Amino acid sequence: MNDGPELAVCRLGHRPGRDERMTTHVGLTARALGADRVILPDNAGQSKETVEDITDRFGGPFSVELSDSQEALIREWNGWVVHLTMYGKRIQDVESEIREGHGEEPLLVVVGGEKVPFEIYEHADYNVGVTNQPHSEVAGLAVFLDRLFCGRELERQWEDADQRVIPKGTGKEVESIDSE
Repeated sequence: MNDGPELAVCRLGHRPGRDERMTTHVGLTARALGADRVILPDNAGQSKETVEDITDRFGGPFSVELSDSQEALIREWNGWVVHLTMYGKRIQDVESEIREGHGEEPLLVVVGGEKVPFEIYEHADYNVGVTNQPHSEVAGLAVFLDRLFCGRELERQWEDADQRVIPKGTGKEVESIDSE
């Protein structure tokens, strides 16, 4: 979906048994709303498998990686780092600047889990709050990506999909796509 430089999402922290759904939903949200890849902690293998399965069935391109050092990834990122936190600057005050800058530079969007180390705040080019109230990192990521892409991510065409959801007012319908 992303027409410009790479956009990656980095999920900080993962507590096995406690964070499986949340980490998986960070990956699914990143995929569905326009990111090119998600980088998960190295102990989030189950979440990685789930997001890869969804990508295989419903299309891509999208990749999932595991990393044993997100802090190093953030320090060494060759582009802009946006850390989503309720303590950050209001998204409505910085979204245009981030959108314009992302047209030129790769963007790493960092979403926290458990307590975020202060060095993440220091290394980020932007600490951004989609609201300055407590909220889910999945909700923050979804709002941020939608604001960044101005809704264009909702019109994405998915490549190599085996299945497609048929939009309906009532009920559920998924159709298989014949590979030719």
